[in-house]
Amino acid sequence: MDYLQYLRKDKMPHIWCDGCGHGIILKSILRTIDTLGWEKDNIALISGIGCSGRTPGYVDFNTLHTTHGRAIAFATGLKLANPKLHVIVVTGDGDATAIGGNHFIHAARRNLDINVIVFNNRIYGMTGGQCSPTTPTLKKSTTTPYGNPDSAFDISRLAEAAGASYVARTTTFHVAKMDQYIKACFLKKGFSVVEAYSNCPTSYGKMNKETGRRGVDMLLYQKDNMVPIEKAKDMSDEELQGKLVTGVFVDRNIPDYTENYSIVKQNSKK
Repeated sequence: MDYLQYLRKDKMPHIWCDGCGHGIILKSILRTIDTLGWEKDNIALISGIGCSGRTPGYVDFNTLHTTHGRAIAFATGLKLANPKLHVIVVTGDGDATAIGGNHFIHAARRNLDINVIVFNNRIYGMTGGQCSPTTPTLKKSTTTPYGNPDSAFDISRLAEAAGASYVARTTTFHVAKMDQYIKACFLKKGFSVVEAYSNCPTSYGKMNKETGRRGVDMLLYQKDNMVPIEKAKDMSDEELQGKLVTGVFVDRNIPDYTENYSIVKQNSKK
């Protein structure tokens, strides 16, 4: 396929660091859109702040680069104003589950028909390498140089528990699975989430050398430490320590927000 047809060439080169996994996720999104044959004018791609937040600037769709943590709030208004749009949110682990945490869980609870792709590099990569809500326990960052004492959010389980229709997780190494999950996400009615573990050699790799310092080393780390969700069910907590559990966490058919809103609207006229 021709990726250039979907890109704003005047915005290149991009600002992502050498070895960053975010470009891999962007290409998967574009391949999926191309496969589905969606018209560019029928797509709205929204982001917040962070490394993932630069994505809308590079693509030739209807785009919004919003404030920190508010991408889903903007996407909610856009989808309700124009339900025919394919509304896609790209967001980072900090943007989605720190300052944007309430928007994330309540959008999942409402089951609004938007697609959310979480670029999870497990650190605040753009603003200095600070600890994020998904930085693993005891791993280092610039704000936790001796190790993170907190437990990390499990974003996929959080989305599942909050009521999302579709939730899947993959890594930037497992590109074929990423394409498969993003396609299923885009076709699902309701709030659908794909969490993609992304590599950040500049911040996370620098502080946590077991993953490797180069992008290719971090990709191989993902390969060696990935565990399919089916296998993980039979493993103990000790065996799962440090592993990246991937797969489809939930795929269910439940009414989306606009369907329920239509019922309420009809009831108000009786």
